Amino acid sequence: MATLHLIVGLPCAGKTTYAKNLELEQSALRLTLDEWHIRLFGQDFTLEFVHPEHDARHQLIEDIMWDVAARALQLGIDVILDFGFWGKSEREEYRVRATALGAQSIVHFLNVPQEVLLSRLEDRNAKQPAGTFQIPASTLLEWIQMFQAPTEDELI
Repeated sequence: MATLHLIVGLPCAGKTTYAKNLELEQSALRLTLDEWHIRLFGQDFTLEFVHPEHDARHQLIEDIMWDVAARALQLGIDVILDFGFWGKSEREEYRVRATALGAQSIVHFLNVPQEVLLSRLEDRNAKQPAGTFQIPASTLLEWIQMFQAPTEDELI
């Protein structure tokens, strides 16, 4: 049975690094949203500027990635979605989708303290590694308040 892996965490939690390791361990198809977004649209989210279409572009890519993921799951291929999955309802929606395709799902939660996230963000913003966006610390703090950590029943 194919498995859908949902990588959950905030920016700078190490989601993509974790997903890349899981990709090798599980021989799974990894779909990392930010990598595709930057390749298609460039750096449209920086410390100085956020393109007005950034969120719409992100959603479009996520929708296309799900189409690819769904087909892979139907073919019996494990899939890793490196999306962040900040809300419980979003995680549940994807788990239901996987079940409808005859696949199982696993939530992988990278629970990183706020001070570590902010330190990593400062380093990331300074170095600007490929496949990542620059994010103001104030924005990350807002997102931390919005984030819904998975409950114990989601991690089973």
